[in-house]
Order: sequence, then C-alpha cells, then structure tokens
Amino acid sequence: MYLRTTQRKKKDGTAVRYVQLAHNHRVGGSTQAEVLHNFGREDQLDTDGLRRLVTSINRYLGEGGDAAAPVAGGGLQVTGSRPLGAVWLLQGLWRQLDIDAALTKILGARRFRTDVERVLFALVANRAIAPASKLSAAEWAGRDTAIPGLQAMDEDQAYRAMDLLVEADAQAEVQEAVFFAVANLLNLEVDLLFFDTTNTYFERDEPDAGENPFRTYGKSKDHRDDLPQITIGLAVTKEGVPVRCWCWPGGTSDQAILPQVKDDMRDWKLGRVITVVDRGFSSADNLAYLTRAGGHFIAGMRMRDGNDLAEAALARQGRYQSVRDNLRVKEVKLDQAPGRRFVICHNPAQEERDRHHREEAITRIEAELERIRTQRERDAKRLTTAKARERAEATHVRAECALIEHPTLKRWLRTSKSGRLAIDRAKVKAEERLDGKYLLTSSDPHLTAEEIAVGYKALLEAERGFRDLKTVLELRPVFHRLEHRIRAHVLLCWLALLLIRVAERRTGQTWNRISTELGRVHEVTLTGDAGQLTQTTPLTSEQATIYRGCGIKPPPRITAADPA
Repeated sequence: MYLRTTQRKKKDGTAVRYVQLAHNHRVGGSTQAEVLHNFGREDQLDTDGLRRLVTSINRYLGEGGDAAAPVAGGGLQVTGSRPLGAVWLLQGLWRQLDIDAALTKILGARRFRTDVERVLFALVANRAIAPASKLSAAEWAGRDTAIPGLQAMDEDQAYRAMDLLVEADAQAEVQEAVFFAVANLLNLEVDLLFFDTTNTYFERDEPDAGENPFRTYGKSKDHRDDLPQITIGLAVTKEGVPVRCWCWPGGTSDQAILPQVKDDMRDWKLGRVITVVDRGFSSADNLAYLTRAGGHFIAGMRMRDGNDLAEAALARQGRYQSVRDNLRVKEVKLDQAPGRRFVICHNPAQEERDRHHREEAITRIEAELERIRTQRERDAKRLTTAKARERAEATHVRAECALIEHPTLKRWLRTSKSGRLAIDRAKVKAEERLDGKYLLTSSDPHLTAEEIAVGYKALLEAERGFRDLKTVLELRPVFHRLEHRIRAHVLLCWLALLLIRVAERRTGQTWNRISTELGRVHEVTLTGDAGQLTQTTPLTSEQATIYRGCGIKPPPRITAADPA
C-alpha cells in the first residue's frame, strides 16, 4: 500500500496532479494497481489530514506514540492549563471599581521590585476562590491559576504586600478610598448604615502577653470562651456592600466600641447617615453618642432586662398596622423619653413558634419533675437504711441539677421555699406578652414606623456579611501571629467580601455558583515548532451571561502568542 500521483493535462495544456492511495495485486501473470482512496488534487491536498493519518498509524504500531510526542496541527502539544474564569471576573470588578487606582494612590510613588497591587489582588482572589494560608496562596497564584500581570510570587512578597497594605491603612485611608470609588460607581445609598460585631478565635492556649495585648480572652459569639480571640466590626449598606471594617482586642465590649465607630464614620463626611445597631449597642450612652453632630439611629432594645422604657412602651395600648404578611407595627411615644420614638414589631408566625417552643419545654420539665417526685416518694417507702436513702437522694439531686444547667430549660425553673424545683409560672406569663415581638427605638423624626421596622430587619445584611467572612472566605483559621499581619488578613477578607457582594448583586446568583461555573473556564498553553500560543476555552451561554451581567468583557480567545 502506497501513495502515488497521477497526472492529466487540461485543454489549455496545463498539467493537474492527483494524489491517490493505491495497492498492487496480481491479475493473471501481471501486477496491477488498485486505487483505494482518492485524496484529490495535489494543490488542494489536506496535508494536515495526512499528518493525522501518519500519526495514527505510528501510534498503532507503537512508534512515536508516547505522551510527549507532538500531535497533529503543526506539532502543537498542550503544555499547560490553568483556571482563569473566576479570576478574570474578579479582576474586571477590581479595576471597574477603581480599587487598583485607589491602592496605587494610597501606596504612593514608592518603588518596589514587585507589583504590590498585583500581589494584593492575587491574595484577595485566593481568599474569594480557594482560601488558604499565605504560603499556599503564593503557590496557588504562581502555579495553580492564571493571574493576569503576575507570573509568580512567593511567601515573602505576600507578607511584604500585607505589611504595606496595613501601613497605608493606618488611618483607614485605603478603606476610605476604596469605598468612595465603589460608592460613586455603584451609586450606593448610605443613608442607612448597618453595624455589628463578631469574634474570631485562635487555636492557641494562651493570650498575648505584654502591654496592649491583641489576642485576649472575652465573651465569644462563637461560644469559644476558652480560646483567645479578637473582635471584628463591620459596617455595610442596605444593599449588603461592606463599607468599613475594624479590629479590636478580644476582650473589648460592644458598649465601648460604638463611639469610635461613630467618630470614624463622621470623619468620612458621608452626609446624613442613620446608624442601625442591634440590642447589644443600645445603652443610653451609646444612643446619645450616635445623635451627636446631627446623627440619628435605629436600635433594637432589650425587653427582658427590666428596662423601664421597654416596660412602659410594651404597656401602652394601641392598634397595630399591617406592613407585610409577617410584620405588624405599632408606634408609641413616652413622656419620659422626649425626642425618642418607639416601635413595637409583631410577627404572627414567630408568635406561634415561640408559643410552641415554650409549651414543648414546659411539657418536658413537668414530665421530668414528676418523674423525680415519684421516684423520690418510692425510694422513701422502699429504702430502709439511711445510707441507701442518702445515695438515692444524691441521684435525685443530680437529676435536678441537670435540669438547672440545661441551656434551654433552665430559664423556666425556680427554686421553691422547700428547696425543690418548680416551674416559674410568673416567668411563663411574662414571656407570653413578648411572643413574636421585638422593640425598636429611633431618633429620626422623619422616618415612618414601617421604614424603621424594615430598616432594622435589613441589619441581617451585616450578619450575612459575617457569615460569608467565616464560611465562604474562611476568615478562620488565621495563620498569623503579629497584630499588623492579623489586621492585614482581615482587610484582605474585607476586599474579597466587597468583590463577591458586587458580583452577587449584579448577577442575582450566589458567589458559590458564580465561582463554580467560571472555574470551568481555563487558559490553555499550546507549544509547537512555530512557537507558543495561549488561548481560553470557549464560553458556555451561562458563563457569558455572568460576565455580561457584571459588565465585564470575557477573556479573549487568544491571550498570548510567542512565535519561535
């Protein structure tokens, strides 16, 4: 079997050659050529097709068929493939929101051997896509993903960039520049500013020593009072976009934090801002501080700590106004608090849940108390020796102690004059008044009761921000020991939260879904005799929709070409 060419002349005298695959076989006493396949005119021959055929035959024969052998298409072979899609989206938002320009402006004209802005972007992208330690993040940026404008980085460059970031943000200049760049572009409304705090703990036995320790013991909102922690504050807009973050030592109380937050935000000159805070910040001193310089607040109020204002507001009669299917509001005014407005909110569905949980708890307590009483009476009649009675009584006391220490049942118990446990019926009756209700107060005279209630419910955006910091962005564990590195780590998480929140707002999808879908877009490097070519995989319709929704141009099909 062989290739042969034949020739024939056209009418104008020119010759045309044809290529054929032929095979010789004997017919009688002579050899004749049998044409097995016509490849067509020689000047129109598909040479790449012939090369593929040769490669296929060699591979079948085991000659030159190893993994490193050049494939068809001019000897091109795949020499690299790294995900690009999610990083490309984050970079587009990073530049669209002018975060790169803000960082460059704040970092100043100092010269660095590495592009600090690119290193910081790589650390932020790593936090959003594949959270890891800074050592792993440096390897990820250099080997596991494609970061435009950054070929590689090491751990020292990551730490140097973090040090410069926290140095430049000593007075929150970085956060201020970034926020105003984002606020102008997104036309954010900051008339309502939501603030809350959380903790993050450290897996170590002892807190920091010396003057002004940072990692200290405190009341942990993660229920890890046994570990040192720091306190983190977060302010967000009603759209959920983070405005600013703070870090304090772990033992700092919420009551001591709010004045600093108020002063820091006042320095930004945001105009008329109403600060929305939870019950933990609603002390009289804090609320008075929030009204300085014309400020206003919406705050939740504690209803179970004997607050005279709360008791007076709940005792006032009035008719509820339906706001939504699950929300009714009633505004009351108190003579003892002029200039303050009080709004009682009622959720009928929550009222039913509160009643059900309380009745279920009371039923469990009654059953357990009856069991202890019956067993105590039975033992008193059955046991004859003092030692046996003493052991039995110790068993009954342990059962009562288990009830007293139960996290949900203990609130409904009291100790009677006889020393026995009993259900606190006064507490049960008092709680019935509060089923499905919460109390708000505000200093703003222009908001309606509905706006106060709906504005406070949006405080959930701050809680959602903390939830994403701890889960999606994996704020913890914190692989740092020095205070300024811990602060830089929180700043990187804040920048990552800002980018993913903007992406979610624009696409209407969760960041987990966006990151998963765009993670399938790869940058592929092809190398051959003619040089090296880098191109991206084709986009699906869903991937293109995400880029279009965020206003980001998708990555070009050819991202780099290096002829030999």
